[in-house]
Amino acid sequence: MSDRAFSVVRAGALTTVQDLGRPGHAHLGVPRSGALDAPAHRLGNRLVGNPESAATLETMLTGCAVRVRRATTVAVTGAPCPVTVDGRPAPWGAPCHVPAGAVLDAGPATHGLRSYLAFAGGIEAEEVLGSRSTDLLSGLGPDPLTDGAVLPLGAPHGTPAAADAVPHAGPVTELLLPFLPGPRDAWFTEAGLRTLTTGRFRVSPAGNRIGLRTEGPPLERARPGELPSEGMPLGALQVPPNGQPVLFLHDHPTTGGYPVVGVVPERFLAPAAQAVPGTPVRFLRLRQGGQT
Repeated sequence: MSDRAFSVVRAGALTTVQDLGRPGHAHLGVPRSGALDAPAHRLGNRLVGNPESAATLETMLTGCAVRVRRATTVAVTGAPCPVTVDGRPAPWGAPCHVPAGAVLDAGPATHGLRSYLAFAGGIEAEEVLGSRSTDLLSGLGPDPLTDGAVLPLGAPHGTPAAADAVPHAGPVTELLLPFLPGPRDAWFTEAGLRTLTTGRFRVSPAGNRIGLRTEGPPLERARPGELPSEGMPLGALQVPPNGQPVLFLHDHPTTGGYPVVGVVPERFLAPAAQAVPGTPVRFLRLRQGGQT
């Protein structure tokens, strides 16, 4: 393998390769996948001079560490975390020069869940259906990182642009999820629909890249039974038999038989990537025209 690569020193709890995903394959049973916090992924790529479609590392909670074989520029974005190069402090949210053979360590998130490591040139893992993203549900794309794994890097695209300020949304103290009702809101009573918008929900620790699970009061059903399997979009609020909504994220199944009470538009999903277990959740009904 070329020396334009890095080896994994510490894989962390869950670190995967992600780009902007593989949309357009739901009819084949393949979900979108891609970076859950797309703004953080795009920012990292911009900081190292990549196109926004370049693949990055998405690392969860505990961070990860890699050793580069050739000097390269790296930027760490998303959940703030301590960054070091060979044990010396390095910047978060800014381009960082990493010498050949040095170890860049993105430590545990100080708040939020997911940090992103962007490398000049991007990660050149093999494409599957036009994307390098790891899909945990279908198993497509590169395997989640393990200690000792080696991943190739592409050639840098140009000199990274300097950044005087880095936009950052800050910690998610309350997860606001605006949703469009339907298509199966009629399967719930008026009391159940009021519960969705007035009940006290919180993020469950059982969530993952497939879906963010909530804990709170169950939504009262107007009819028993389940649906035949039907298509499930990104952002669907599916309600399983326990009555507590599940927000479908990027690795979600493309079909399902539980009723969908509403759909959260994609532009509101990025904060869900950074909401730690226990974060309060509030569901806001969108009116026509996209207003809450």
